[in-house]
Amino acid sequence: MENFIVTMTYLLLGVGLRRLPRFPEETGNVLNLYVIYVSLPAVVLLKVPELQFSPELLVPTLMPWAMLLLSALAILFSARIFKWSREITGSLLLLVPLGNTSFLGIPMVSAFFGEGAISYAVIYDQLGSFLALATYGTVVISLYGGGANRPGLTDVVKKIVTFPPFIALVLAVASKSLSYPPVAVKILESLAGTLVPVVMIAVGFQLTIKLSREALGPLGFGLALKLAAAPLLALAGCRLLGLSGEAVKVSIFEAGMPPMVSAGALAILAGLAPSLTAALVGLGIIMSFVTLPVLYYLL
Repeated sequence: MENFIVTMTYLLLGVGLRRLPRFPEETGNVLNLYVIYVSLPAVVLLKVPELQFSPELLVPTLMPWAMLLLSALAILFSARIFKWSREITGSLLLLVPLGNTSFLGIPMVSAFFGEGAISYAVIYDQLGSFLALATYGTVVISLYGGGANRPGLTDVVKKIVTFPPFIALVLAVASKSLSYPPVAVKILESLAGTLVPVVMIAVGFQLTIKLSREALGPLGFGLALKLAAAPLLALAGCRLLGLSGEAVKVSIFEAGMPPMVSAGALAILAGLAPSLTAALVGLGIIMSFVTLPVLYYLL
């Protein structure tokens, strides 16, 4: 509950700052750029080298990718039926498959499952959410964030390999056997610590409830898919396959996290339906206060 309060405080602070005339309209975008180029790479560089791989980690490793594939297919199918715009489709493709599995997910796993289950949450987050954000997220932005012009394969690959969090991921894996100097760890920790407050303030600054009628349907669809359908499908699939254990339960729980705030920052920066994106992130966090305890009860 304490982490919920902290998260909501940052969100409300951003909402309040927007009402002050001294803060220009582009404040949210500036904060988003800081997150993408500084905070997020620092988090990746800190967490990835700490991972210890073992066979029991297959479920939290594969689950986020399975959820991503199924969610993306559901969105693309629905977009054709409801004839959503490219901006709305891109926003949903970026926000719904990627969950807030780090700041919100890890504390919630600790609160419901105990400290010993955190390692599973870290695997789900680092090998799933963060890696997907750096690869899949970049592809979505490349395809949907550039207006009517569709980039070629070379353009997409270039965007992936020059994406700051992806560069950080490659460096983190390459330096896994090495130890950072104490001063480097201190710098990375201080920069990584700015991720949540900065990105939540940015989301709050850009949060609006004045959605067009066109966006109300996609908002309801996205939140229903992310907070209810996806985790329930994961639960049903695991039971059908006879999978059990703490790693499985944590993976299903993480599958029910609300949309990732960092993915929201990318979507807004790329011009993918900013008001819809901010609403998916902000309302998703608020609604998860109810859906996550219910999901845990079902486990």
